[in-house]
Amino acid sequence: MKNILLILIFISQGAIGQRLTKSDKAIIENLKVNITYLASDKLEGRRTGTPGEKLAYEYLSAQFGKTGLIPKGDSNSFIQAFEINEGKQILPVTHLIINGESLETGKDFFPFIFISNGSVKADASPAFQEKGMPWFWDIKDRLEENKNNPHFDLEETIRNKVVEFEKKGASACIVFNSGNLDDDLKFDGKTKAKRLKIPVIFVTKNAAKKYLGYQTANLNIDLQTALGDKKRTGHNVIGYIDNGAAHTIIVGAHYDHLGYGEDHNTLWTGKPEIFNGADDNASGTALVLELAGVMKKSKLKNNNYLFICFSGEELGLYGSKYFTNNPTIPLEAVDYMINCDMVGRLRDSTHALTIGGYGTSPEWGKILPAKTKVLNIKFDSSGIGPSDHTSFYLKNIPVLFFFTGIHADYHKPTDDADKINFEGEFRVLQYIENILKQTNNNTKLVFSKTREPKMEGANFTVSLGFMPDYSYSGVGVRADGIIDGKIAQKIGMQAGDVIIQLGDFKVTDIYN
Repeated sequence: MKNILLILIFISQGAIGQRLTKSDKAIIENLKVNITYLASDKLEGRRTGTPGEKLAYEYLSAQFGKTGLIPKGDSNSFIQAFEINEGKQILPVTHLIINGESLETGKDFFPFIFISNGSVKADASPAFQEKGMPWFWDIKDRLEENKNNPHFDLEETIRNKVVEFEKKGASACIVFNSGNLDDDLKFDGKTKAKRLKIPVIFVTKNAAKKYLGYQTANLNIDLQTALGDKKRTGHNVIGYIDNGAAHTIIVGAHYDHLGYGEDHNTLWTGKPEIFNGADDNASGTALVLELAGVMKKSKLKNNNYLFICFSGEELGLYGSKYFTNNPTIPLEAVDYMINCDMVGRLRDSTHALTIGGYGTSPEWGKILPAKTKVLNIKFDSSGIGPSDHTSFYLKNIPVLFFFTGIHADYHKPTDDADKINFEGEFRVLQYIENILKQTNNNTKLVFSKTREPKMEGANFTVSLGFMPDYSYSGVGVRADGIIDGKIAQKIGMQAGDVIIQLGDFKVTDIYN
């Protein structure tokens, strides 16, 4: 009896592993090798536009090449480059010299984002406001008046005051704070605002005390402000299997991650560390690499297959949006898109896999099993979610989004390769391969619009009901897509509309 019990326990714990073939084990080993490399410290978190991203896209390109994929990027390469506008930056010509002494940009002073580029040389007094001269404004009283006002917007207050100064003839404005209350002002290049006609700078508290002295005597001012666009370049990696078919299936995953957390889009509060992003999303990227190899050897020839590793996802779906606006194959030929984002943490206790996009085609209900011998499936109907499939859904393409769940290491430096369930990820790959088998025909899936998203770990009880365009560089927030049944649709909003005001509240960007 004891021996029988031990045998049963062994079978229960090892049944999944016993079913693996030699080729299955080879795929699992490849998943391990690829995830381990992509999530290594050498790649420094694969932040878009960095040397770490370059190491990643060179590696992915080489893997696509070894698999025998056709390059479908720029200039007969696997790489599709795209530009990310990060707002404004202070250009080196910006300077402030007071009585012959140069102040340090960033430390002693900085320009406001709403200024115009310009220069002023004058002898001016902080105590007088003369036409054609720089004007000084001490904000200490305004801070004191509003110290208990939770709705007080200091930068907006300064901007409004400068508009008033501008109309009265000021050639520039030098703002400072001589009071005891902190102002928390800093240069924020991502903020968007209508530009004023004159240079406006803020002199920090210590610098103001040293250089301005809160005196009435004239100061010799030599001021120049210059802001320029701050941009970086991301890189999608795209490979193709051309079977001469009428339709193409796209399989994708984002490979970028958070670097050292420089973009402030992490959940980490400790000291800067490398965010290796093993699950998010070296796991999905590795799955795409392996599935490309499987389909290259496959006898499934009734569809073409396009494999895309996106960058810029962590910044707002930049890479996938760029591809859908600049496709390297005709989008009208795309049957559907599969997106793999965080597929490396299948739990042994539940075997739970979430599949989003279930409602984007009525055919998914006929194709997708709700349970397999090794997976328990949870379906989410929405075509909109926090990952790259959204960009394809907004082009009226059916999508599926594969996800093994949120965990304690999400967007933290602890998301490392040693925590990946490699066999579990292989089971996800098998599920996707079965979908490709089920759709190995000459027909195209019917597209259906879906209603409001139900994303794990998020609460959308208050929602206007639109997908923002994070790549929009103008003032306001542009709608990339409208969600059926929500307020935005009911009031007549359309994709492409730009929101500049909600009631009494001005909207300059996604951040406010």
